[in-house]
Amino acid sequence: MTDENKKASRKFETRTVQTGQVGGDETGAVSSPIFPSSTYRVKYPGDESGYVYSRWSNPTRQAVEEGLANLEEGSHAYAFASGLAALNGVMHLLKSGDHLVAVDDLYGGSHRQFEHLRRQYGIEITYIDGQTPENFTHAIKPNTRLFWLETPTNPLLRLVDIEAVVAIAREKKILVGVDNTFATPYLQKPLNLGADIVLHSLSKYLGGHCDLIGGALITNDSELAEKLRFSQYAVGGALGPFESWLVLRGMKTLHVRMDRHCENAAKVADFLKQSDLVEHVYYPGLDGTPLPNAMKQGGGMVSFDLKAEIEIVKQFTMATEVFVLAESLGGVESLVNHPALMTHASIPKEIRLANGITDGLIRLSVGLEHIDDLLADLRQALEKIRCTVRTA
Repeated sequence: MTDENKKASRKFETRTVQTGQVGGDETGAVSSPIFPSSTYRVKYPGDESGYVYSRWSNPTRQAVEEGLANLEEGSHAYAFASGLAALNGVMHLLKSGDHLVAVDDLYGGSHRQFEHLRRQYGIEITYIDGQTPENFTHAIKPNTRLFWLETPTNPLLRLVDIEAVVAIAREKKILVGVDNTFATPYLQKPLNLGADIVLHSLSKYLGGHCDLIGGALITNDSELAEKLRFSQYAVGGALGPFESWLVLRGMKTLHVRMDRHCENAAKVADFLKQSDLVEHVYYPGLDGTPLPNAMKQGGGMVSFDLKAEIEIVKQFTMATEVFVLAESLGGVESLVNHPALMTHASIPKEIRLANGITDGLIRLSVGLEHIDDLLADLRQALEKIRCTVRTA
């Protein structure tokens, strides 16, 4: 067995710890060094045999990209300055007159990019409920070029049957892209289910510490890879070396963190389900529906509807003490978010409501704190608003 085959055969947990080693051969460094150089000495004019300019290639970023490809079991990966910069790289695969079909329960930033940037360049967009694969079939037009999925979705944590959607796409030669940020490659590998492109916001679970902004695209298609790489280089949205090093550090503990995120989130979801102040709880598998074979566990995110008007919901989000009121997700710290006023505020209210994102919806990123402290914090925050909540 070759060294490469031996590495590929190792378990996911081993690969996360050992991923992204670069530049340590000369020094023996166990932790990969940071290469902040913007430019590199070449042998002759036009020499591109090694590193030339860091917008094109950088040793630290290359280590992240190789690590991401390894964890997602893809052949090519490209790291961008943010998740939305990575999405922009996917959008450059489309041209004016092309049609995109996307799930309707979508991250607000993705919706904003689609509506305010892509439409003005002539991209047609149809939003559908991705929980029913047949909806993709019904949405197909002669000019449809891309299906865009989130699964679990943000913020209602709906699941999409990736294999079923891929089967529909293959008949029409339509690309399938999957935002795998919430699941991470530890819980789900869309490329193994036939997806063409996987996107990650590296700011979330892969970085894991709320201390960086980054994004990534991974694929097994060499032709697609070349187009994505050119977009990264030509637009200039590549991830910097310092952020790359932070992602390298975060990836090494991904499996350990995700197990605790999932364990805590499942208990938080169950606690909220028992509360008379809560209308509905959204968490994969909580309602008894089996998780798809693609997902190992339900993830670290929990959303729920409070039986309260928006001003009371705001009071709840400000009453928590362990859960921090903040944007983003996926860090070791627990965060509470009000999508209608925060992550999804750019979506018109009528569209938000039609998609199930009510003024009473709260999204939790459940962190690694002790579960007793998390539940106690939610309990005290709920009690503070009890007298104003619409109890049945």
